[in-house]
Parts: sequence; C-alpha cells; structure tokens
Amino acid sequence: MLNSGTFVFDLETKQLAHEVGGWSNIDKLGLAVAVLLQVETGEVFKFVEQDTSELIVQLLSADQVIGFNVIRFDYQVLRPYGLLCDQDLVQKTIDLLDHIYQYLGFRLSLENLAEATLSESKSADGIIAVQWFREGKIEQVLDYCEQDVHVTHRLWEYGRDNGHVNYRDRDYRLQRVPVSW
Repeated sequence: MLNSGTFVFDLETKQLAHEVGGWSNIDKLGLAVAVLLQVETGEVFKFVEQDTSELIVQLLSADQVIGFNVIRFDYQVLRPYGLLCDQDLVQKTIDLLDHIYQYLGFRLSLENLAEATLSESKSADGIIAVQWFREGKIEQVLDYCEQDVHVTHRLWEYGRDNGHVNYRDRDYRLQRVPVSW
C-alpha cells in the first residue's frame, strides 16, 4: 500500500478499559481492527491484528493523519505493536477531540458532535464492537470502524469548511465550537 497523502484513521480494540485495569493501561487493550480512509482518493484500507505492521508503516508514511482521540487512545493501543508516538507523528496528526478539548476544557463524544453537526448517528459503540469481536463478527467490527472513519472525515470537512462544529450541552442546547483544522 504505502501511500502518502491524508488519511482518516480509527481502530477498535479487543478488550474494554476496565478489563485491563483502567484507562492508564490503554496499551493493553489489543488491536481488533483498524480502518484508514485516504482523503484524496476515497479509498478505504482495512486491517486486522495480523496486518498491524503494515498499518504502522502507512501511518508513518502519511503526510497527515486525522482522527478522533487518536493521540491519546489509538496511538497508545498501537504502542505494543511498535508504533512510537513521537513528535513527528503528533505534529502531522489532526486529533479532532484534542482541538475541541483545548477550546472547551472538557471532552465530547463523536456521537454528540456528529448528531449536532451532521445530523448523523453512529451505528454502534466501542462496547458493542468488542462484543462483536469476541463473537467472531470481524466484518461487522470492520464495518462499524469504517462508519466511524467516514463520520470523522465528514466532521473534519465540516469544521475545515465552516470554521466550527456543533455539540449539544447537558441541557441539550445546540452549542458551537470554533475550530481551525
């Protein structure tokens, strides 16, 4: 594969945080699947755990990586597989959640942002994805992960083109967050 360009990235894990001792042990969650979307071509690349070295090579060769909570979560999941989350990788990564957290001071879910900004809902969540993985429904997990990649891509495009994204606050009021990605 080995393409340069911009890639939207997401992964799903084999385990849940409470099963590995909490959020401080993200690197113990294990990779179930991962999906990359090449922005320039629209081509989708799917990976399972056996393909992790190819995934890492692609992430490192990309010009830019876009994701949601990718620096704090996805890259940490890949650490045991050999991904070094160094300054070069961080600098070429647009982490949508990180941008939003820096502005608001609190975290929001992709579901909240997608619904408020794009009027889209996610098809499942990470807990269900782990259950599907354990049931051997790998294609279902890959499809869910791909859907998240497309939602992340559309959210990034919306923010890039409009200078903001929307979310619902605790009182379900529509709020706007300025972004500059």
